[in-house]
Amino acid sequence: MTSHDVGAPEGVALFDLDGTLVDTNYLHVLTWWQALRQHGHDVPMVRIHRAVGMGADRLIDEVLGPHRRREEDEAIADAHGALYAGWWENLRPFEGAAALLRATAARGWRVVLASSAAAEEVAAARKRLDADDVIEAATTGSDAEVTKPAPDIVQAALSAADAKPSDAVFIGDTVWDVEAARRAGVPCIGLLTGGVPRGELEDAGAVLVCEDVLTLLRQIDASPLSRPPG
Repeated sequence: MTSHDVGAPEGVALFDLDGTLVDTNYLHVLTWWQALRQHGHDVPMVRIHRAVGMGADRLIDEVLGPHRRREEDEAIADAHGALYAGWWENLRPFEGAAALLRATAARGWRVVLASSAAAEEVAAARKRLDADDVIEAATTGSDAEVTKPAPDIVQAALSAADAKPSDAVFIGDTVWDVEAARRAGVPCIGLLTGGVPRGELEDAGAVLVCEDVLTLLRQIDASPLSRPPG
């Protein structure tokens, strides 16, 4: 992570990565499903999908329940990581993702990736996104003690930018993103690219819901990203 230069604009746009900028959510569903099956757990994909966006610890708890064999958790998470790594070379950013980051920066925002994925996964997604010229900083799962929907990763991203919640807006695709941002005191724009219904994002507290990053890009000057606060 890097800190901002003296005199930089104060507004900070925090972007989730998986399912928001890069089309990965259903790959995570598939690879979690495979990892769970490797350890004898036949879980419906729909249940896994609804938990995507949580950290690995909370996702496993959500899909298997609190009475599972917790000694398996690390092995299941490792299996998911290995299976997902097989898709890295085929990751695709959503249409307009890099352009949205550049348009956001052009309006005076500092762009920070607020991801709780493993560092290697963040690096693989950033490589495909190809927008490092406007990305000031990025978090990974190691930056948060507690994963989404806890606010820790949003707070870590704010800290990376030396910013206050009132300086920021968050862009994410899951209920867990919206809830984490809300708990951190940051308004959240929701995108439908993670497969979460509009109503669920709105009920969680999203201040705006858009179809995808390209739609948000086209509407940017009528959105909370039109200009930084102050």
